[in-house]
Amino acid sequence: MNPVDTIKPIDPIEPRVRFERSHDILINAEAGDILDYVSNPNTWPEWIAASHRIDCPDRPLQAGERFQERWHTRTGEVLLDWQVTRRDHPRLWEAETRTDFIGTIMVRYEVEPAAGGCRYRRTLINPARPRAPTADMIRRIDEEALLCLQNIRNAVESGKAARRLRPDPDKAFDPSSGSGS
Repeated sequence: MNPVDTIKPIDPIEPRVRFERSHDILINAEAGDILDYVSNPNTWPEWIAASHRIDCPDRPLQAGERFQERWHTRTGEVLLDWQVTRRDHPRLWEAETRTDFIGTIMVRYEVEPAAGGCRYRRTLINPARPRAPTADMIRRIDEEALLCLQNIRNAVESGKAARRLRPDPDKAFDPSSGSGS
Protein backbone atom coordinates (compact mmCIF):
# COMPACT_ATOMS: atom_id res chain seq x y z
CA MET A 1 0.00 0.00 0.00
CA ASN A 2 1.30 3.39 -0.95
CA PRO A 3 1.23 5.73 2.14
CA VAL A 4 0.21 8.66 -0.04
CA ASP A 5 -3.03 6.86 -0.91
CA THR A 6 -4.07 6.76 2.77
CA ILE A 7 -3.49 10.42 3.63
CA LYS A 8 -6.70 12.32 4.17
CA PRO A 9 -7.05 16.02 4.93
CA ILE A 10 -7.20 16.73 8.66
CA ASP A 11 -9.82 19.47 8.31
CA PRO A 12 -11.54 19.23 4.94
CA ILE A 13 -13.03 22.44 3.66
CA GLU A 14 -16.79 22.24 3.88
CA PRO A 15 -18.88 23.81 1.16
CA ARG A 16 -20.40 27.15 2.18
CA VAL A 17 -23.70 28.70 1.10
CA ARG A 18 -24.49 32.42 0.84
CA PHE A 19 -27.89 33.40 2.23
CA GLU A 20 -29.46 36.84 1.95
CA ARG A 21 -33.00 37.89 2.82
CA SER A 22 -34.54 41.38 2.72
CA HIS A 23 -37.83 42.68 4.07
CA ASP A 24 -39.21 46.20 3.88
CA ILE A 25 -42.05 48.39 5.09
CA LEU A 26 -43.34 51.91 4.51
CA ILE A 27 -43.04 54.11 7.62
CA ASN A 28 -44.63 57.55 7.90
CA ALA A 29 -41.61 59.28 9.45
CA GLU A 30 -38.38 61.08 8.64
CA ALA A 31 -35.48 58.91 7.46
CA GLY A 32 -33.23 60.08 10.30
CA ASP A 33 -35.80 59.15 12.94
CA ILE A 34 -36.13 55.65 11.50
CA LEU A 35 -32.39 55.05 11.18
CA ASP A 36 -31.65 56.48 14.63
CA TYR A 37 -34.20 54.10 16.17
CA VAL A 38 -32.97 50.90 14.49
CA SER A 39 -29.25 51.77 14.75
CA ASN A 40 -29.56 52.05 18.54
CA PRO A 41 -29.16 48.37 19.49
CA ASN A 42 -30.84 49.03 22.85
CA THR A 43 -34.12 49.27 20.92
CA TRP A 44 -33.71 45.80 19.43
CA PRO A 45 -35.44 43.92 22.27
CA GLU A 46 -38.46 46.19 21.63
CA TRP A 47 -38.87 44.86 18.11
CA ILE A 48 -36.87 41.60 17.78
CA ALA A 49 -38.28 38.75 19.86
CA ALA A 50 -34.96 36.84 19.84
CA SER A 51 -32.98 39.79 21.21
CA HIS A 52 -33.00 39.76 25.02
CA ARG A 53 -30.28 42.05 26.31
CA ILE A 54 -27.92 44.58 24.76
CA ASP A 55 -24.71 45.93 26.25
CA CYS A 56 -23.83 49.32 24.74
CA PRO A 57 -24.59 53.03 25.12
CA ASP A 58 -28.28 53.89 24.65
CA ARG A 59 -27.92 55.81 21.38
CA PRO A 60 -27.41 55.20 17.66
CA LEU A 61 -24.00 53.60 17.14
CA GLN A 62 -21.33 54.75 14.71
CA ALA A 63 -19.01 52.79 12.40
CA GLY A 64 -16.27 51.10 14.40
CA GLU A 65 -18.27 50.81 17.63
CA ARG A 66 -18.93 47.42 19.22
CA PHE A 67 -21.80 45.99 21.25
CA GLN A 68 -22.98 42.69 22.67
CA GLU A 69 -26.39 41.08 22.26
CA ARG A 70 -27.90 38.13 24.11
CA TRP A 71 -29.86 36.34 21.44
CA HIS A 72 -32.28 33.46 21.91
CA THR A 73 -32.17 30.59 19.39
CA ARG A 74 -34.21 27.41 19.26
CA THR A 75 -31.36 25.62 21.02
CA GLY A 76 -30.62 28.23 23.69
CA GLU A 77 -29.12 31.65 24.30
CA VAL A 78 -25.95 32.88 22.59
CA LEU A 79 -23.83 35.96 23.13
CA LEU A 80 -23.13 37.87 19.93
CA ASP A 81 -20.26 40.36 19.68
CA TRP A 82 -21.22 42.90 17.02
CA GLN A 83 -19.23 45.60 15.28
CA VAL A 84 -20.82 48.46 13.36
CA THR A 85 -19.14 48.43 9.97
CA ARG A 86 -20.85 51.33 8.23
CA ARG A 87 -23.11 54.30 8.92
CA ASP A 88 -24.28 56.82 6.36
CA HIS A 89 -26.89 58.86 8.22
CA PRO A 90 -29.82 59.01 7.48
CA ARG A 91 -29.87 56.27 4.86
CA LEU A 92 -27.67 53.29 5.85
CA TRP A 93 -26.36 51.31 8.85
CA GLU A 94 -24.52 47.97 8.80
CA ALA A 95 -23.13 45.67 11.49
CA GLU A 96 -21.71 42.17 11.66
CA THR A 97 -20.93 39.38 14.09
CA ARG A 98 -19.48 35.88 13.85
CA THR A 99 -20.98 32.68 15.24
CA ASP A 100 -19.90 29.05 15.49
CA PHE A 101 -23.24 27.77 14.22
CA ILE A 102 -23.82 29.76 10.97
CA GLY A 103 -20.67 31.79 10.50
CA THR A 104 -20.81 35.53 9.91
CA ILE A 105 -24.11 37.38 10.30
CA MET A 106 -24.43 40.80 8.71
CA VAL A 107 -27.36 43.19 8.99
CA ARG A 108 -28.02 46.14 6.71
CA TYR A 109 -30.65 48.78 7.48
CA GLU A 110 -31.55 51.08 4.60
CA VAL A 111 -33.97 54.01 4.57
CA GLU A 112 -35.08 55.85 1.44
CA PRO A 113 -37.73 58.49 0.85
CA ALA A 114 -41.00 57.19 -0.61
CA ALA A 115 -44.52 58.46 -1.15
CA GLY A 116 -46.18 58.52 2.29
CA GLY A 117 -42.93 58.53 4.29
CA CYS A 118 -39.85 56.38 3.93
CA ARG A 119 -39.20 52.80 2.87
CA TYR A 120 -37.22 50.94 5.53
CA ARG A 121 -35.43 47.77 4.37
CA ARG A 122 -33.79 45.29 6.71
CA THR A 123 -31.42 42.78 5.11
CA LEU A 124 -29.92 39.74 6.81
CA ILE A 125 -26.82 38.24 5.17
CA ASN A 126 -24.95 35.05 5.99
CA PRO A 127 -22.09 35.12 3.47
CA ALA A 128 -20.87 31.58 4.15
CA ARG A 129 -23.32 29.33 6.00
CA PRO A 130 -22.27 25.72 6.51
CA ARG A 131 -25.53 24.66 4.79
CA ALA A 132 -28.54 26.29 3.21
CA PRO A 133 -31.48 27.12 5.47
CA THR A 134 -34.46 24.82 5.14
CA ALA A 135 -37.80 26.01 3.77
CA ASP A 136 -39.13 25.97 7.35
CA MET A 137 -36.25 28.19 8.54
CA ILE A 138 -36.92 30.68 5.73
CA ARG A 139 -40.62 30.70 6.59
CA ARG A 140 -39.79 31.48 10.26
CA ILE A 141 -37.31 34.20 9.21
CA ASP A 142 -40.01 35.80 7.04
CA GLU A 143 -42.65 35.61 9.80
CA GLU A 144 -40.30 37.08 12.41
CA ALA A 145 -39.20 39.82 9.99
CA LEU A 146 -42.81 40.85 9.38
CA LEU A 147 -43.37 41.22 13.14
CA CYS A 148 -40.09 43.16 13.52
CA LEU A 149 -41.03 45.58 10.77
CA GLN A 150 -44.50 46.16 12.20
CA ASN A 151 -42.98 46.76 15.66
CA ILE A 152 -40.50 49.27 14.21
CA ARG A 153 -43.21 51.11 12.30
CA ASN A 154 -45.45 51.25 15.38
CA ALA A 155 -42.65 52.57 17.61
CA VAL A 156 -41.49 55.22 15.14
CA GLU A 157 -44.95 56.39 14.04
CA SER A 158 -46.26 56.53 17.64
CA GLY A 159 -43.40 58.80 18.67
CA LYS A 160 -41.94 56.22 21.08
CA ALA A 161 -38.70 56.24 19.11
CA ALA A 162 -38.44 60.04 19.26
CA ARG A 163 -38.86 60.02 23.05
CA ARG A 164 -35.69 57.95 23.53
CA LEU A 165 -32.59 59.85 24.56
CA ARG A 166 -30.84 60.56 21.29
CA PRO A 167 -27.67 62.67 21.24
CA ASP A 168 -26.35 64.04 17.94
CA PRO A 169 -25.35 60.91 15.91
CA ASP A 170 -22.54 62.84 14.21
CA LYS A 171 -20.68 63.41 17.50
CA ALA A 172 -17.93 60.98 18.35
CA PHE A 173 -18.43 58.58 21.26
CA ASP A 174 -16.05 59.09 24.18
CA PRO A 175 -15.84 55.73 26.00
CA SER A 176 -14.48 57.36 29.17
CA SER A 177 -17.54 59.58 29.55
CA GLY A 178 -20.14 57.22 28.12
CA SER A 179 -21.47 59.91 25.80
CA GLY A 180 -20.80 61.83 22.65
CA SER A 181 -18.09 64.48 22.78
